[in-house]
Amino acid sequence: MMRRASFLKLGLIVPLAMPSLVRAQGLGGRLTLYTSQLEPDAAKTVAAFRARHPGVAVDWIRGGTNQILPRLRAELAAGAPKADVLLLADSLTFEGLKREGLLRPSPEVALGGVPAERHDAERCYFATKLLTTGIVAHARAPFAPTSWADLLKPEARNLTAMPSPAVSGAAAIHVQAVAQSPALGWAYWEKLAAAGLQPRGGNGAVLQAVAGGERAFGIIVDYLPIREAAQGAPLRFIAPREGVSAITEPAAILKSSRNPEAAAAFLSFLLSLEGQALAAEQGFLPADPSVAPPAGFPDPKTITLLPFDVAAASASLSADLRRFASLVGQ
Repeated sequence: MMRRASFLKLGLIVPLAMPSLVRAQGLGGRLTLYTSQLEPDAAKTVAAFRARHPGVAVDWIRGGTNQILPRLRAELAAGAPKADVLLLADSLTFEGLKREGLLRPSPEVALGGVPAERHDAERCYFATKLLTTGIVAHARAPFAPTSWADLLKPEARNLTAMPSPAVSGAAAIHVQAVAQSPALGWAYWEKLAAAGLQPRGGNGAVLQAVAGGERAFGIIVDYLPIREAAQGAPLRFIAPREGVSAITEPAAILKSSRNPEAAAAFLSFLLSLEGQALAAEQGFLPADPSVAPPAGFPDPKTITLLPFDVAAASASLSADLRRFASLVGQ
């Protein structure tokens, strides 16, 4: 059953298993998931988990991160938190929740084939997929970039757009990842701003600018141009050789969870081969590099991730966004 709950989506999947099966599996009860996944993806994820653990009833609330967090905080303030598991967009959000002591360290979660360095070192949140930020180029662009440095070429002047980091969490992480990179740093942003970089809205606005030929290049999350190219748009997504930034759509268990065993099983499912294959089926790059990506995506074994100190980025986020805004005149 699904119904609208104000601006959020509420899903309810009731247990189908007989009591004897629940006891045999040793895992049951009710689990509540708060997620920013798209509604069809959330429904498929929950259904796939329940196929493996039919004794667990799963309720889920779907909304944007900026909708989920106020709801969660209101529940915490009232002393009645409902969520067991959070599955939201980016690590900066989870780092803040971890710093507040709201997340439960969960060493029992099975990592599957996802590299340990993609998760929080203290096992408070776990990467479930990779949404990388690279370059989209129009088919009639003056050249095909292979490097972030290529966007500084004279031929690219005033031809590059990117999402505003004040709007896009992926763009905010990208700004900070580049700034942290010894090979790029704030000097890169200074040069790109001087070369006419134009921040505009979110990733969708960048896609529209490049697909429509208004700009030759864009800095953008991978799946949007890849999906559009598959439908015939004159676009190409490039993972630059220096590396790409990534948001990892982490999942975590709240300390207030009333069913931490089922919550840990849910996270373990997300990181399992089955869970990672489901992420690929939904059109995202799996966090497990051994799982085949969706059609049109780069081979994950060929992708370099820019190193990213999440704790440092979380602490300096406001200052970094102000610094970037001053460079681009926002």
